[in-house]
Amino acid sequence: MKRLGIALCITELDVGGAERCLVELATRLDRERFAPVVYALGLPPEGDASCLTALQTAGIDVHFLGATRSWQVFAVLNCLTTLLRKQRPDVVQSFLFHANLPGRIAARRAGVPRVVSGIRVAERRSRWPLWADRLTDRLVDRHVCVSRAVAQFSRDVAGLPPEKLVVIPNGIDASLYPATQAADLTAMGIPPGRRLVTYVGRLETQKGVRWLVETAPTWLGQLPDCDLLLVGKGPEREHLRRMSADRGIGDRVHFAGWRSDVPAILARSDLLVLPSAWEGMPNVVLEAMASGLPVVASNVEGVAELLGPDADAQTVAHGDTTAFAAKVVGIMTDPALAGALGAKNRRRAEAEFSLERMVSAYEDLWESLVEGP
Repeated sequence: MKRLGIALCITELDVGGAERCLVELATRLDRERFAPVVYALGLPPEGDASCLTALQTAGIDVHFLGATRSWQVFAVLNCLTTLLRKQRPDVVQSFLFHANLPGRIAARRAGVPRVVSGIRVAERRSRWPLWADRLTDRLVDRHVCVSRAVAQFSRDVAGLPPEKLVVIPNGIDASLYPATQAADLTAMGIPPGRRLVTYVGRLETQKGVRWLVETAPTWLGQLPDCDLLLVGKGPEREHLRRMSADRGIGDRVHFAGWRSDVPAILARSDLLVLPSAWEGMPNVVLEAMASGLPVVASNVEGVAELLGPDADAQTVAHGDTTAFAAKVVGIMTDPALAGALGAKNRRRAEAEFSLERMVSAYEDLWESLVEGP
């Protein structure tokens, strides 16, 4: 049986949710049935925040197109078209909007028979990506949405044909969680006895971190043995630092920056918070669940699907400061409740969101498209 050639196209290979999904998918495919090649539109990543090593270790060819500016789009299209003509894949699978658009155009120019795009977020920041997706939908055979909520958004708001929408949730290797050893954060000024409410993600508008810091005095004031830990980098870092100082909680809000040891940090934490204004299916919630942690999150796209029957106990409407503070304090002051929610989250992550299930769903989709009805 002929192996299917799969071209996996993404914007870059710095560590992120979509990038890690691509790596897990590429490295876990049945290599007797699939031959993956990866195309990244940008430059090779530098430092520890890279997904490249895992792909190279697995013997997967990776091509970087070298784009650094939006005006290079035509050069990227030409380069990607040339590479796809050389590879002659059966399917192009792209991830993220900035790779979806050139990926589908280059694929059709190169004569690739099947094109699948990946929609990983309900884009509420700007309407033009939705317009571009709708305009070029005729080039796409299927759109993979990471949650039912994203599929609904893609149908109702973006206007994509419902018959082209397929839901494949993210997966996780639960065997890696919780980490065997918790992170030592004493160098950051967090002594071993302090309890931690932890946020992991980009420090930017979508993630609602300003609102988190605004709410913090309300619930930190009721939790004298707790601190807030912000893990991640982004354009709002210095503003958030000033906000913390202005609100008199500067000594209780810690900025860890980007970290490669998120599982160990979650093992050191007591609660994960995610105050996002919109999402798709946040990987960090899945990581916290696999770590056996309770969660307090905005009830945005994908969160309730992850948390399942215990979503109501762990979600609030974005911007509802009173409800958010009450949920945080309620969980942090009730060890039995925190333990029960964490245990249920762990069991659900194992049972419903395995990497094997995710990879199998992609494999089945690609084979069904190539083989036809």
